[in-house]
Amino acid sequence: MLSACTPSTQQVKASGTMDAMATMETTSESFERDVLERSREQPVVVDFWAAWCGPCLALAPVLEREIEARNGDVALVKVDVDANPALAREYGVSGIPAVKAFRNGQVVREFVGALPPAAVAEWLDELTGPSAAEQVAFELRAADELPEVADALERDDHERAFELLLDEVATADPARRDWLRERIVRLFAALGQEHALTVRYRRRLATLLF
Repeated sequence: MLSACTPSTQQVKASGTMDAMATMETTSESFERDVLERSREQPVVVDFWAAWCGPCLALAPVLEREIEARNGDVALVKVDVDANPALAREYGVSGIPAVKAFRNGQVVREFVGALPPAAVAEWLDELTGPSAAEQVAFELRAADELPEVADALERDDHERAFELLLDEVATADPARRDWLRERIVRLFAALGQEHALTVRYRRRLATLLF
């Protein structure tokens, strides 16, 4: 795997440019529309890059090819970190290429560096597979457990699902409590650790568990 670039590697400039293909370049001004709002409809992969970064130029065609192969299930957006340093700081980018996947306005998966094609494909497969909410709802249906929670998750009503799950945690025995906690934590991770619902219900879950 090619190593990631850091700002010091600007001393050696790459002569290539990014192949635009069907991808979109975004800026600090359009990021909310191009990435955050769009990610509420489909997963959006954001490639933080720079023209002087060799690994960025190596990764770009791999990302573009693998995303194109998924027939519109995922969007690719690029951010030039030199032109948009505030965005890079906001999302904690210290080395590039930094690739971050967004769902529902939150980062849900990420990697740094030029991964080989097989690893990029696997990463995208996991991103475009069933969401955590869909998986938990399916598990509950299969186990004939908590149909109201499954209903809420299938409606994308995470708030109602968390309320019902925490009510169950409050009265569950230790084994069942662990079973419930594992599913709640998966839902937190899918929403994003800074999501308002995650912050609120993680605090309530900790109070019940400890």
